[in-house]
Amino acid sequence: MPGQMESEVLTVAGREVVISNPRKVLFPRAGHTKLDLARYFLAVADGALHGAGGRPNVLVRYPNGIEGEFFYQKRAPQSRPAWIEVVALRFPSGRSAEEIVPRDAAALAWMANLACIELHPHPVRAEDLEHPDELRVDLDPVPGIEWSQVRGVAGVVRATLDDFGLVGWPKTSGSRGMHVYVRIERRWAFEDVRRAALAFAREVERRAPALATSKWWKEERHGVFLDYNQNAKDRTIAGAYSVRPTPDARVSAPLSWDEIDTCDPCDFTLATIPSRFARIGDPHARMNDHPCALDRLLDLSAQQAREGMGDAPWPPHYQKQPGEPARVQPSRRRTPSRPLIEIGRARRKEDALAGVERWKARHPEAAAHLAPADVLVDAMRGRFHTWTRTRVNLQNVPVALRPAQEALDPDDQPDDWSGISAPGARRRPSRARKAS
Repeated sequence: MPGQMESEVLTVAGREVVISNPRKVLFPRAGHTKLDLARYFLAVADGALHGAGGRPNVLVRYPNGIEGEFFYQKRAPQSRPAWIEVVALRFPSGRSAEEIVPRDAAALAWMANLACIELHPHPVRAEDLEHPDELRVDLDPVPGIEWSQVRGVAGVVRATLDDFGLVGWPKTSGSRGMHVYVRIERRWAFEDVRRAALAFAREVERRAPALATSKWWKEERHGVFLDYNQNAKDRTIAGAYSVRPTPDARVSAPLSWDEIDTCDPCDFTLATIPSRFARIGDPHARMNDHPCALDRLLDLSAQQAREGMGDAPWPPHYQKQPGEPARVQPSRRRTPSRPLIEIGRARRKEDALAGVERWKARHPEAAAHLAPADVLVDAMRGRFHTWTRTRVNLQNVPVALRPAQEALDPDDQPDDWSGISAPGARRRPSRARKAS
């Protein structure tokens, strides 16, 4: 019939899954289509479900491919098959939503049809939403840090886990970093797991102060940041076997520890992972056999508190927590510790970075003194969309050459909150999940 949209029906685990517009290109440079994505998830379904199955998942959708706008969707679509499971979560904001809980390969194919290239599972099981069974160590390199340093910090992470009786399961993030999961007993609330993660991050920083940092504010970081806040309630990271929005369709690939010294993140893509999975299986297949206890890390946290290291900043959209230090960026304090200026705000990261290049062209003498980590690129989250803020840390620029704050270039960000009323005031956009 003329004008009728093409579709393809996949039969998966006895269920029929319709892939609409199967030739829709999601990765222009690599040429991968929506149907390719669905077939990829079917090829690695056992591993992907080991990481994301039985857990509520945030949908991260790229309806126009990775070069178009994407959005986070917490609420499960109203129009869905009866066999798609959901569970109701309550968030720190007080809101609640029903999120998708994939249980089989058919659910993964159905999510692929929504152009969900990433799996973003919460660290809890659908049957117990208040007690995480994963501690997540997120290694996030600052700009300019090479993969070799990430590998070096991963070695310190492994040794530290061993010393605290914990078993770590590493994977590439699919971007520039690495994730290490620890399967834990479901005995602790989110606050306790985050407290253990903060203590762990500080211990790694103590052991390798030149390589790693636990500092929350970007302007204070160096080397590889251990993002302890990824263990706060409602935070998710790309799960095992997630495809990431990179030109080569890179994958967050589970690894064995022995692979880390020789692997490169670009080795693992939508095109290469299925054959690897068929050859070696899932390196994380036995994770559930090694549940660990957090008691020793929580003892370390108490010791750090006695030594003057209490809580650390929470993400911006969380309520102020008891014992939390002032949630004020160092550059915005009455006596700023860093000379920062804001460059621009844009819906698209590429446009924000183009503004930085224009700023450098206007101020070549100052730009010549910048280190890669001095350009701060912040992913910010509105209600439905993300946007990008760029700032420059002038700490390495001689005072006489430091430009003053200028009008933002560009000055464009989505206003997802227009028309949304809340007690007191309209909510402010908050920091989005990183591409780690």
